[in-house]
Order: sequence, then C-alpha cells, then structure tokens
Amino acid sequence: MKRLAILITVLVLVAAACSSSSDSTDTTASGTDTTAAGSETTEAPPDTVAPPADAQAIADACVADQTDGDLNLYNWTEYLPYGSAAADAEVTDLQAAFEEKYGVKVIITEYESNEAMLAQIDAGVPYDLTVPSDYMVSVMRDAGLLLRVNDAAIPNKGNLAAQFTTLPYDPGNEFSIPYQWGTTGIGYAYDAVDDTNGLSWGLIFDPEMSAPYTGSITLLDDERETMGAALKYLGYSLNSKNEDEVDEAAALIAESKTRIAAFVSAGYQDLLVSGEVVIAQGWNGDFFAAFDGASTDDYDAYEDFGYAVPNEGGAAWVDTMAIPATAEHPCTALTFMNFILDAEVGGELTNYNYYASPNAASIDGGYIYEEILNDPAIFAPQEMFDNGTLEFFEDLGDFGIVYADAYSAAKS
Repeated sequence: MKRLAILITVLVLVAAACSSSSDSTDTTASGTDTTAAGSETTEAPPDTVAPPADAQAIADACVADQTDGDLNLYNWTEYLPYGSAAADAEVTDLQAAFEEKYGVKVIITEYESNEAMLAQIDAGVPYDLTVPSDYMVSVMRDAGLLLRVNDAAIPNKGNLAAQFTTLPYDPGNEFSIPYQWGTTGIGYAYDAVDDTNGLSWGLIFDPEMSAPYTGSITLLDDERETMGAALKYLGYSLNSKNEDEVDEAAALIAESKTRIAAFVSAGYQDLLVSGEVVIAQGWNGDFFAAFDGASTDDYDAYEDFGYAVPNEGGAAWVDTMAIPATAEHPCTALTFMNFILDAEVGGELTNYNYYASPNAASIDGGYIYEEILNDPAIFAPQEMFDNGTLEFFEDLGDFGIVYADAYSAAKS
C-alpha cells in the first residue's frame, strides 16, 4: 500500500474531517455503482489516492452520528436492500433510509469474492467501508489495510450478541464489526436429488455419484470456498496446511470440471430455481432469498428446492464491516456501521438477505421474522460447530499462495 507524506498537522486533518458533507466527493471504484435511487451507473473507477498522513487520527476523532462526506460502500452482491430489490422483498430500502437520515449519498459498488475485494483495497482504491469475511479481516489487518474501529462512534456496538465480540480473527472487534453470518453448502432440486440420508459433496466431486447431473452443477468461483468443499469431502480441514491434501483437493476440482456447468459466485441461486441446474454450491441466504422470490400466491418454491450442509461438513463464516486505511470519509463509515447495528435495521437486513444476524437486539426485539429465526438452515445450531460439521475459515498466512496456485491450476 502506498503512503503519501502530507506535511500538515493532525489537528488540521481532524478539522477537515469534521467539515460538513457539502465538501464531499462522489468518487467510487470499478464495479457496479448505484446512487440514491438504486440505479446503476457506468463502471468508471477513480484515480487511486493515497491515504491521509494520519487516517487513524481522523477516525479516532469521529463522534456518533457524524458524517464527513458521501459513503463509498464496497459490498457483496445482493447483500443490502436498496432500490427495486428492497421494494420487491417488501423491506426497508436501507440505502435510502441512511441517506434521508444523514443527508449524504451511499454509492454502492459490489464484488463477488474476498480476493477481488482485497485486490482493489490493496491497490489503494478509496472505499470508505467494505465487507470482508472473517479470515480476510486478519489478512487485511496484518497488511496495514484497515483502520481501527472507533467504539465511541458506534454506541450500537453493544447490541452484538456476546459470541460475536470474542471471535479469533479480530478479538474485541478492534478492526471490524460483524455484519451477517451464515454457512456454505448445497442448494438442490428435490425431484433430482435423493436427500433421504442427507447430502454429500460427492454429488459434485464423486464421478459416479455426480454423473447423472453432468452439466447441471455449479461451483462457487471462490478459492477458499471451493477448495474448502473439496477438502471437507476428502475428510480434511478446510484450513489444511498440508500441501499434499491441498493438491489432492485441487485434483478433485480439476477432474470435476467436465461435469460442472460453471464456476459462478453471483446468480447461481437463480440458475437453480429456473431449472438450468439442479445442484449448486453456495451460501445459505442466497438460496432462501431465491426460493422466497420465486414463490407466488399459487406456487411455493420451498416445495421444490432445498439447502443443506453436506454430511462431510462445510464452512461457517462471519462477514464484517471494516474501514480501509484509504477511506476518505471514515466518520460516515462509522456512522453507517452504527446504523446497521440498530436493532430494527439489523432485523430488516436479515429479513431481506436471509442470513443470520449477529445482532442480539434484533433477535430479542422481535425484528426478525420467526420463520427465519427458527430455521436451523439459516441460524445454524451450536451443535454443528461443537461436532466439527461447521468450520470457520482461518487466515492461512503465507500458505495462502499454495491455495491460490492450486485453485488457479485446477480451473485452467
């Protein structure tokens, strides 16, 4: 990450940061950008800029509900309700709600993998807030790419459930705030797959078991998720640092390519409900949102499609909100974090994207639909963690390049 020495005092920087939102810019980065109305704009990246001389000092001086410009949000696809998507789901447009409350714009750019996001942040693109998964927080923190969270500006941090305040990737939530959590498994069509005895990753990776579904299977285009699924099928940890095990998993993926319709991390759930595929690796909330969206007064998609973590196990993850060191509007970013942690807002978020909420106030306050809250496929029970069925991804450190190379070779 490049740093520019700016020969002005921290005091002046803090004063500039506290100026009104009228001084803000609408700079965004490459990707799909949306404005206040939720409409898409052209993909025009800004020039990469260096961070302020003391970006951390600016963030540390922010107070609750303060804004210092428009928010450039870098988020996963379909992860925040806004525009027509919010209207279709009959939930609050959180982009518009934040803009109306604080008088700033929220410019949204979306990505499909942690690695794609990391490349942009590492290049110095000035997003104000991004949503890295648990293990990626460690990677970005260690690389000096994140600012520490200013707790004084996030009074709603106290709404987090206790188990989300002591997570190993970021103890005490020093550099990140939990956003949503969930699991990775298989979405499938009931009429094509026999789930009497549960599911197996063999539906994708075993040549004989998956043969009937050739051309009707998708895998995530995500090195940790897809390598992790292959590792779990082989009986290994999805955090394995054994090169032979990683190579074995990569070979499994390579062999499976002849039966795979696509490696895709966005829209796979729609391919399933449309009947174009019958088996898809993916994230639980994406599937349930698609099932709900496909249902009508005369049709219940839940009767035709399901989701499960395979018998061999799968991934659990926590997605977080974190402020890049290159953020130009850290006070607005902190205020948005606090906004998301509001009990009612947290409920709207889960009711829209069908991912589990880390917000105890949202749960205890009754803001989450009961059918979502009581579904163990969304709010995974603790025993799935206790018995090892679910594993959280861990930062692999320098060993991560082994995964990257193996996955790249498997796909080529």
